Amino acid sequence: MEESKGRVCVTGGTGFIGSWIIKTLLQHGYSVNTTVRHNPEQKKDVSFLTSLPGASQRLQILSADLSNPESFSAAIEGCVGVFHVANPSDFGLIEAEEVVTKRSIDGALGILKACLNCKTVKRVVYTSSGAAVIYSGKEEKVMDESSWTDVDLLRASKPFGWSYAISKTLTEKAVLEFGEQNGLDVVTLIPPFVFGSFIIPKLPRSVHISLKFAFGEKDRFGSLLEVPMVHVDDVARAHIFLLENQNPKGRYICSKCLVTYERISELVSAKYPEFKPKTIDKMEGTKIPDLSTKKLIDAGFVFKYGVEEMLDDAIQCSKEKGISLKE
Repeated sequence: MEESKGRVCVTGGTGFIGSWIIKTLLQHGYSVNTTVRHNPEQKKDVSFLTSLPGASQRLQILSADLSNPESFSAAIEGCVGVFHVANPSDFGLIEAEEVVTKRSIDGALGILKACLNCKTVKRVVYTSSGAAVIYSGKEEKVMDESSWTDVDLLRASKPFGWSYAISKTLTEKAVLEFGEQNGLDVVTLIPPFVFGSFIIPKLPRSVHISLKFAFGEKDRFGSLLEVPMVHVDDVARAHIFLLENQNPKGRYICSKCLVTYERISELVSAKYPEFKPKTIDKMEGTKIPDLSTKKLIDAGFVFKYGVEEMLDDAIQCSKEKGISLKE
């Protein structure tokens, strides 16, 4: 296999963000190992990855599972960088929060140990979430990397997605602590609602929620009034930016803008009148705090996409894949 810019590993490569990172890495000339959870009863269709430009020469797909962290060793062997994107999401609360959180932390730490053992990994980029920032219990309009979600507060109040938010918060803290204690270069990237195009065959959860917001429909979050958003391509490029940057440290929020319902509904009404955005009572909706991206921008990262491109790309991509957006 051609090794132009070195080999990297992406865990969770069949997910929304992971697959777009792979696409972007291949475009940048990297060779990529990615992991897929093995299911003996159902063979996963990975043709959307194997058909990417450069995949036949520079993409290897291996089996691994967060429940067995040692299974990632083969995928990490010989890599110069690792993007840990895989995450045991359980929004339906099928399993106890403690079980999901333990699997997430144990899996992440097992991957970091494999990185130490293989001796070639120079940096690990962990994909966290805005959910690890916004539930701090503080009334702040703009939050930065110093803000951490209060897990005790979440366990007491149990808003939608609380188990996921706890898992992401405690896993992010664990990977940063492991990196400091073991001399492994670990940085984290924190995206909010990720919007835009997608490679995977089905509508990603984050895009689905963002489209419901755009059309004025209620989700399990309720009616959203203000949401921080970022295009998936900016998220993928930010991951690679942190891998290639000379000396990144700690956490980096990756959020392009705080989008109000008024703004996005105006865009939908003007460009996609068939969706007819609903009127939302301003007093009855949820406002998610803005997230400051000053640290990432000061490091030299440049965002390419605004909310209009996010909306256009999501709707166009859904239409191309034959996904109905009218319920």
